Amino acid sequence: MDAAFALEVLDKAPYITVSFTRPNGTPYGVPLSLARTNDKTFYFHCALEGDKLDCIAVNQTVALSAVTKCAPTVGPKDGSFTLQYKSAMAVGKAEIVTDRDEKIKALRAICQRFLPKHMDAFDDAIARSLERTAVVKITLTEPATGKRKQYDKQGDELKYGRME
Repeated sequence: MDAAFALEVLDKAPYITVSFTRPNGTPYGVPLSLARTNDKTFYFHCALEGDKLDCIAVNQTVALSAVTKCAPTVGPKDGSFTLQYKSAMAVGKAEIVTDRDEKIKALRAICQRFLPKHMDAFDDAIARSLERTAVVKITLTEPATGKRKQYDKQGDELKYGRME
């Protein structure tokens, strides 16, 4: 599936697993709440210290992955056991945001995505916690890609990018 499909999956996923490389070379993957601000830029927040920031300090390359619409099913026409899903993957460069205005913009995007009904409390939350919150920007270094397995209403698999 194309990048637009993959970005839609990333936008709809309740969390995105971000995979880092630890300083000792071992992998470290963690599900995070990311918000996207354009076709290449994602943000997440975290503590001012910890594994994620340690990883970024030695290797800024990260991988993103997400799955939505995941449901075990029996193939409608052949009775095969299968899994319907929509998935997305992307690779990017992670960096700690140091600009105060960009940090607030990123936190606003995260809050707007996950708590849109509580934006009236955003300014107070920023006043209380901005200085003790790290924000990480992930810039995609290549277009996101996606895959899926879905069936249409007639029980035919939607193949080769065909949409309902």
